[in-house]
Amino acid sequence: MEEEQYLLRPDSEDARLYEMIRGIDQDGRETEAAIINERPLTIFLNAREIVTAMTIGDYPEYLAVGYLLNQNMLHADDEITGVDYDPEIETVVVRTARQTDYEDKLKKRIQTSGCAMGTVFGDVMEKFETVRLDPAVKLRTSWIYALSRKINTTPSLYLKTGAIHGCVLCEEDRPLIYMEDVGRHNAIDKIAGYMRLHGLGAEGKSFYTTGRLTSEMVIKTVQMGIPILISRSGFTAWGVELARKAGLTLIGRAKGKRFLVLSGEDRLVFDADPAGQAEEPAHLSRKGSRGDDAE
Repeated sequence: MEEEQYLLRPDSEDARLYEMIRGIDQDGRETEAAIINERPLTIFLNAREIVTAMTIGDYPEYLAVGYLLNQNMLHADDEITGVDYDPEIETVVVRTARQTDYEDKLKKRIQTSGCAMGTVFGDVMEKFETVRLDPAVKLRTSWIYALSRKINTTPSLYLKTGAIHGCVLCEEDRPLIYMEDVGRHNAIDKIAGYMRLHGLGAEGKSFYTTGRLTSEMVIKTVQMGIPILISRSGFTAWGVELARKAGLTLIGRAKGKRFLVLSGEDRLVFDADPAGQAEEPAHLSRKGSRGDDAE
């Protein structure tokens, strides 16, 4: 099965992440629907409270570490001495050998366009402007079609509940790590945390997301050193501007036979005939852009 290629993928049968709620349908008949849960998670760095995020609650340790990395609060040379999660008070404490102090950084928060109140800090662009993405990396168009097919047929919480986003770390035509959450920024942070804690590098990797290609998604992808970002959904103008500035390959509206490249087109190798590709499965076409109901 395709999903066996994953190092980690959604557990659509995890009953902690959703609940069955009764209602009525358009014909007035009683029905029952699977509805995603969301809960607060408070993240500490050593003794300092950093943020409370709304999340579905799976992989809180990865989310905490990835969030701190993508906010430039954890650095590449920081030694993580512990990651402690307390489910009773919904808190994760990330401990480092180096003591940290972020009063000034915490004053410069910017709310982003992401779901569930994404937040970045005012100096997040400092690292973004120093990253150099590998211009020699190539992306075959056959890989785009293969990734879309594999990811969109993987059992997921989205297919069970809707109202959720997914991000997938990929290598060539292979999806490796698939994370979901109420906000695309949480999903990408979980992947960043997994990569850091498992020593998985960004070389030769790409990202696939179900959500919009916003400035925040571009910034996080670039900061993680990943040169390619693909989405089923559309773009924001600032997201495109930042992608072009960083040399990020930015591909949106990737559905069925079609996709649109607005940055980094030099990395593409056109080795597949779009006419020979299958149309999008009906269960996704009915919902529109996968994840749109969560935007």
